[in-house]
Amino acid sequence: MITDIVIGLQHGDEGKGKVTHHLLKSGEYTHCVRFNGGCNAGHTIIHNGKKFVTHHIPAGVFFGVTSVIGNGCVVDPVKLHEEINYLESHGIPVRQNLRIAGNAHVITEQHKAEDGADKKIGTTRTGNGPAYRDKYARSGIRACDIPSLLPFVVNIYEELRGDTVILMEGAQGFWLDPDWGDYPYVTSSHTGTAAAIQNGISPRSIRNVWGVIKAYETYVGGREFQPPEDIFDRIQEVGQEFGATTGRVRQCNWLNVREIQQAIVMNGVNRLVVNKMDVLREVDTWGTTDRRIHGESQFRAFLQGEFSPLIGVDKIYFSDNPRTINEENPLTAAA
Repeated sequence: MITDIVIGLQHGDEGKGKVTHHLLKSGEYTHCVRFNGGCNAGHTIIHNGKKFVTHHIPAGVFFGVTSVIGNGCVVDPVKLHEEINYLESHGIPVRQNLRIAGNAHVITEQHKAEDGADKKIGTTRTGNGPAYRDKYARSGIRACDIPSLLPFVVNIYEELRGDTVILMEGAQGFWLDPDWGDYPYVTSSHTGTAAAIQNGISPRSIRNVWGVIKAYETYVGGREFQPPEDIFDRIQEVGQEFGATTGRVRQCNWLNVREIQQAIVMNGVNRLVVNKMDVLREVDTWGTTDRRIHGESQFRAFLQGEFSPLIGVDKIYFSDNPRTINEENPLTAAA
C-alpha cells in the first residue's frame, strides 16, 4: 500500500478537486477515496474540456479508477443517485467504479429538514451536521442498511489491502475542522491527515501529503470574514468566488500565513500548491494578513524564501490557470 493525501489548508474551496484530478492523470493510482464530509462539499473539475461539480463521488471515476466513499463520509442516497445519473449522462463510467464503505453513515430526510432550519452557523443545509451527530450518538443509519446502496457497499479495509496505490481526496479545509477551526463556525467532520488515516489506511503507507491553498483566503459561512476594502470585492469578482454547492458568495481576505504554517506542520504536508495566482495577477494587488507585498515576484520570493524554512515542505507549486493545470509542466514549481 502506498498512499497520497490531498487536503485543503484554509476554509475549503482551495482547488482540491483540480489537484486531485491532475494527480490521477498519472495513471498510477488503483483507488481514489473521499475520506470526509458529504454532499456539502463541491469539487469543481474540468475534464476533457467540460466542467463538472462533484459532491459525493470521488474524482477517480473520471479515469476509470476504483472510487470509494469512505467511512468518514456521510451519504445522502437521493443526492448520490442524482450525481451518478448526472455524471453518467455525460459519459463518465460511475457505477462500475464506485464503492461505498459499509460503515459510512447516511443522511436522511429528517437530517436535511433539521439542517435546513440553521440560521446561525451558515451551513450548506444538506443534513451533514445532524447525520454526524447521530453517528456519534450511536443512533445513526449506515450504508450497509440501505438497499439502494448495497450494490456499492464494500468492507473498506479489505478493499484497500494489497498492492494498492491510493489517493485520498479531502473535502472542506483544515480551518473548518471542528477541533481547530473558529468554533462554532466549523464543519461537522475532521478535515486533516488524521481523518484520512481513519478510512482504513496505514500511517506508514503515506508517501506525500498535498496541501492546497489559494493565493488569498475565502470563506463561506455565518461569521464576518471579509475586510471592508474594495479590493476584496474585486478579488471576489475576478476569482468567481461563489460556492460550488450553494452558490453563496465567498468572503475574501489576504493570505493568513500563520494559519497556513500551522496547518502544514500539523498535517505533515510536504507538497504545497498555491492556486489562483492569476486572480491576484489580474487585480495587481498582493498581500498577506500581516504585510503588504509589492508584486507577484515579491509574493513568490516570500513564500519560497522567508516562509519556506518555517514550514518544511519539499516543494512549492504555483498554479495560474483557472480551468486546468498546464499539461506539459503540470504544476509550475518553485524550484
